[in-house]
Amino acid sequence: MAKRRLQAHLEVETEAGAVLGGSRIRLLEAIDRFGSISKAAQRIPMSYKAAWDALDDLNNLADFPVIERSIGGVGGGGTKLTDYGRKLVAMFRAVEDEYQAAMDHLHKEAAESNVDDKAAFQRLLRRITLRTSARNQFSCTVLRIEAGQVSAQVFLALGDDCELEAQITSDSVKHLALSPGLEVIALVKAPAVFLLTDPGTRTSVSNHFTGIVSRIHEGPVNAEVVVDLPLTRTRHITSVVTTQAVAALRLKVGSAVTAAFQATSVILTTFG
Repeated sequence: MAKRRLQAHLEVETEAGAVLGGSRIRLLEAIDRFGSISKAAQRIPMSYKAAWDALDDLNNLADFPVIERSIGGVGGGGTKLTDYGRKLVAMFRAVEDEYQAAMDHLHKEAAESNVDDKAAFQRLLRRITLRTSARNQFSCTVLRIEAGQVSAQVFLALGDDCELEAQITSDSVKHLALSPGLEVIALVKAPAVFLLTDPGTRTSVSNHFTGIVSRIHEGPVNAEVVVDLPLTRTRHITSVVTTQAVAALRLKVGSAVTAAFQATSVILTTFG
């Protein structure tokens, strides 16, 4: 019988909170090799849309862009990793080797321990594999907190002169130990984001971010619209609207839009 091994699957968080996993690293390596997102996606394999979604998520949370694109020219255009992107890949692979060695040691220790220790180890593994279904994940810094008896307004920095507002309970502020300067991740589900094409439209919501539509993925009923945000370090926000709304708003790639969402639609998470 072959000897069993506890195989490590590494996930790494940058200081800004970006999560790197094996598939994303393989995607970045393939882009670096082929100079094309479509060819890299085929190599993984994953769909072209899934590859773009992964790159959007990573760019949203990273301190600097991980890829850069060139259009036309003598070489015909293409995509390549930035210096920062290559550093992330190199860092991941170096840590991965050390992580596997640590997991091998843990496997040996767990095999020699009693049943209770193994159960506790399994519970720990379940906790650290938590995922979120929120399409938008924004790396932010707490600017200030306006606390009330029941709820609190938490103002977050997304970039220079760009704020995001979250409304959570005062108990949550205490539970998360929020304070100015703390790094957090703000989560917003894509269906909670609505789009405005008239710059003069007034709404009662707190969060408005103006950008340019970069991609539209239409389905039979709904459409996913990705908006580039040039004035923030977040860079992208995704909205899910009906295909009828896409037509009514006359949305297309290159359209100027404002993405808006309620402060109550924002979920905050911290590290540790």
